[in-house]
Amino acid sequence: MIAVAAVLASCNNYETYGDKKEKERNAISQYISSHNITVISEDQFKAQGMKTDVSKNEFVKFDKNGVYMQIVRPGVGSELKDKEKANIVCRFSEFDIIADSITFRNNTPTFASWPDVMYVSRSSSVYTASFLGGVMYSVYSASVPAGWLVPLTYIKIGRPQSMTEECAKVRLIVPHTQGHANASSNVKPYYYEITYEKEA
Repeated sequence: MIAVAAVLASCNNYETYGDKKEKERNAISQYISSHNITVISEDQFKAQGMKTDVSKNEFVKFDKNGVYMQIVRPGVGSELKDKEKANIVCRFSEFDIIADSITFRNNTPTFASWPDVMYVSRSSSVYTASFLGGVMYSVYSASVPAGWLVPLTYIKIGRPQSMTEECAKVRLIVPHTQGHANASSNVKPYYYEITYEKEA
């Protein structure tokens, strides 16, 4: 009887992939609600000139990949052109939505000398990338989360040339399917704040 009870208890504690996806969806919904995020459609995003209103805390949700994006600053310079390759310097903070805690970051003075650099190549509308070094490279791998590449279609990648110019900055909610290997294997969503600028 005891053995049967133990087996039944373990079965009840087992989470299927479907259970984990539902938990992820609920966590994202709760995060959006608790942070007063206004979700807009891709059609509205396009009608606004590919912009999100930060004063309204707008995030556009991309139906194809489930990523939510807010463009805080569009950046300077120009977007990557077709067939162009570039090294892009990224500073970020990563927040585990389910655990409700910051996991890693390099956007503080302490880590000022340790940015992530990713080598990015564009072919038509497809971006591929790999990390060359930095926190993400050291913690996870050279593989760049697909979610990190979503903003590249909508921001400019350059380097500020004056005190009045600033590099591109976005905020993202990245579901596990668009995240790094750890996110994928654990079915975890992450929230990011990331800046992008071309390496000197």
